[in-house]
Amino acid sequence: MMRACLIALAALAAQPAAADPVASEVFARAATPAPGPAAPIGSYAKGCAQGLVELPETGPNWQAMRLSRGRNWGHPDTIALIRDLAAEAERLGWRGIYVGDISQPRGGPTPSDHASHQIGLDADIWMLPPARLDLTRQEREEISSVSVRTRDQKRVTEAWTPAHHALLRAAAADPRTDRLFVAAAVKIEMCRSATEADTPWLQKIRPIAGHNTHFHIRLKCPADAPDCRPQTPTVAALSKGGNGCDATLEWWVTDYLKPPDPNAPRADPPPHPRTYRLSALPAACAAVLDAP
Repeated sequence: MMRACLIALAALAAQPAAADPVASEVFARAATPAPGPAAPIGSYAKGCAQGLVELPETGPNWQAMRLSRGRNWGHPDTIALIRDLAAEAERLGWRGIYVGDISQPRGGPTPSDHASHQIGLDADIWMLPPARLDLTRQEREEISSVSVRTRDQKRVTEAWTPAHHALLRAAAADPRTDRLFVAAAVKIEMCRSATEADTPWLQKIRPIAGHNTHFHIRLKCPADAPDCRPQTPTVAALSKGGNGCDATLEWWVTDYLKPPDPNAPRADPPPHPRTYRLSALPAACAAVLDAP
């Protein structure tokens, strides 16, 4: 693998700039996974992967949504966790789960939506409890999830249920997960009933914008993945037992929601991963892309 990636990188460097394509465009065209053992390469928001496996479009207690995107591929650990979570949802009284984006067959930046989901270790689970698990491909393109937070972003709606809480807890308590991203209102609601016993898993649940209709699971780098770049730990010793239920959480529904000062200077936003050139990714990604 190392020899192949060095050859691919050297060839890329020797070619004109036009040979350094937009990574999201070329990875989106890859319809099959790169062969070899499962290997996440790089970081969650700048990387690729080989040896990903496909989540079947329909299972006994799940359906993969938006199949036209081709993003129902993941590291074997991710696929196993999704299957386990679907079974847990059924035990909690749901029919199962609707699964949103995981990764493309060879990972890499996507041409729409995500900054992450690049190395097969991220997965979106819809907040909508399935009414049916026999949706057609067309129905999976048209159906929408449900928002579990109010328009002012401060509270959960009536769509939020104890089963949602229990499902998130099960995902966060799993040792394979690094963190889960949710709407701030969800974290606040879960903190309201937090106890000392909740600390080990509740700290993994992190508020972030854009996650009111789904929750985002991020797995840890597997132990046998030396080229996977882990997340920098962001929770050390927080109040209320270290579960993230402190004043920082309130910032999400106070200062974060304040309109920006129109007179304040604005910094240029950083480039979005969908604009990265192939050369911006780890060198091994050129070989992943070129693999048969």
